Amino acid sequence: MADEWKASAATESDEKSWKLLEKTLLAGVQEQRRARRWGIFFKLLTFVYLFGALALFTPMLDLHKGAGKAGGHTALIEVRGMIADKESASADNVVGSLRAAFADSDTRGVILRINSPGGSPVQSGYIYDEIRRLRAEYPAIKLYAVISDLGASGAYYIASAADEIYADKASLVGSIGVTAAGFGFVGVMEKLGVDRRVYTAGEHKAFLDPFQPPKEAETRFWNQVLETTHKQFIESVKQGRGERLKAEQHPELFSGLVWSGEQALQLGLIDALGNTSHVAREVIGVKEVVDFTVKETPLDRFAKAFGSSVAEHLALWMGFQGPVLR
Repeated sequence: MADEWKASAATESDEKSWKLLEKTLLAGVQEQRRARRWGIFFKLLTFVYLFGALALFTPMLDLHKGAGKAGGHTALIEVRGMIADKESASADNVVGSLRAAFADSDTRGVILRINSPGGSPVQSGYIYDEIRRLRAEYPAIKLYAVISDLGASGAYYIASAADEIYADKASLVGSIGVTAAGFGFVGVMEKLGVDRRVYTAGEHKAFLDPFQPPKEAETRFWNQVLETTHKQFIESVKQGRGERLKAEQHPELFSGLVWSGEQALQLGLIDALGNTSHVAREVIGVKEVVDFTVKETPLDRFAKAFGSSVAEHLALWMGFQGPVLR
């Protein structure tokens, strides 16, 4: 009996020792986790602080803006990349830059330097209308669009509001058309044996649902929307370019095709060949160029990178994209 009692006591002692060891190990792991969390927190705090400091000091570093030499300057505004909300070439950014450039008393002429495939017809329309308004408000200041690599669709829509358009002989110009793209997953769902269940109030509320087969009547309706947007685009270009366009001789001018700068000159899409320096020096007559483009701060880029347009990208992934001038 004594031996059994000793064995039982030893077993209890071992169990207590293991439990104590287990608690010690768990406490150590928890402490490491707490330390790791605090370390991550302080790293993120430092990261945010540095970006905040950069955001505050970046405008102070941009002291050259508006500081032209005596005799005035040529104001430069960049339109680069997609023309869309929350992009660098958004209507808010471009319009703000235009207003600042025209309002500057030293501005002798404005150059809109374009390198863009186009984008939102709404954003492009905002910029187009503002250019025409500013030209009427400041008749002594001319605005020249200069297309570098690409000035297509919505980008050409904007350019057509300028007093004159310049491009390189190899620039790509035009693409006066509208597109809306998406995907259809009906066949894939059938193969996977997945049913799509959509509940709507309104007969055509889900007409762009990529998980349902398209209906002929709804397809016709969507094409009418695109045709209406295309007509608005054409009318704006005609209003901006006037008799310089050779539309009667070239019926495909508004078909969505794109041309080289040399061809665009013959079609009346542009006025002459030339780059930014040429226009500032030879056309405006002031070679001193001051950049009025609204620049994103590092904090803006940081916020955008972490999902400011998640909803837009989700909509694209789901198969829907609204009308695009492209």
